Amino acid sequence: MKSGFVAMIGRPNAGKSTLLNQILDRKIAIVSDKPQTTRNRITGIYTTDETQIVFVDTPGIHKPKHKLGEYMVETAEKTVDDVDLIYYLVDASVKAGTGEEYVLNQVQQSGVPVFLLLNKVDKLNPEEIGKLLQEWQQKGDFAEIFPLSALEGDNVARLVEVTEKYLPEGPQYYPADAVTDQPLEIVISELIREKVLLLTRDEVPHSIAVFVENMERDSVGKMQIEACIYVERGSQKGIIIGKGGSMLKKIGTMARRDIEYLMGEKVYLKLWIKVREDWRNKKQVLSSLGYNELY
Repeated sequence: MKSGFVAMIGRPNAGKSTLLNQILDRKIAIVSDKPQTTRNRITGIYTTDETQIVFVDTPGIHKPKHKLGEYMVETAEKTVDDVDLIYYLVDASVKAGTGEEYVLNQVQQSGVPVFLLLNKVDKLNPEEIGKLLQEWQQKGDFAEIFPLSALEGDNVARLVEVTEKYLPEGPQYYPADAVTDQPLEIVISELIREKVLLLTRDEVPHSIAVFVENMERDSVGKMQIEACIYVERGSQKGIIIGKGGSMLKKIGTMARRDIEYLMGEKVYLKLWIKVREDWRNKKQVLSSLGYNELY
């Protein structure tokens, strides 16, 4: 059997989580058009009879503005230390800046094969794609270059097929039916956070965290899930609650549907909100919310 680890590296909003979900045909990483949506290192597992690929989706590499940002960037940069292959994702629909040069330098120093993935080419015409390929071929030494659309699935199957050829012979690290090593509570909390990102204004998303406080079955066997949404200011709490509780209800309804699909059963979801001022800069709070790898 061929097996190995593949890191997904790139700037915020390059499409790493969308690609992971597309490859696995399952939603294990949340997706949003807000940059820096992914905060933790997320493992996705792709298994066939001949191959097991363990994908590691990382936070986008950016200039951190708080301790949570420092955690995110260090998590992403540490991921390249122990993998067999790197997917370097670039948003092909926007012009590359100095931040892209920094990420490129990081992956080129990794010492492992690097696949350049020019994502979101569904937004470009063939002439633009050809020009972009020429530009990037001169920027670095890439094992493979793939123009693709993670959202539409264009060229993704071919990407996986070629990836298999680069992997060494190795063990099956996870059971064949496993799709992630993330605890269920973490996946659920991220699905809830995704709905907040989707439904609230720009001032709220980066100021929230979600923590599953309790999961247990009631007397008739139905799963009861209680989760808390943490915000930094009272005004943000009001936005998430909405008029007469309408926004919180909408968040809960949308999240519950995804959770039920994930678990394959009906669940009861209870949400509440707490204010923790400046939580993104407090190590103790970050640790209690699961961002504890560096602390």
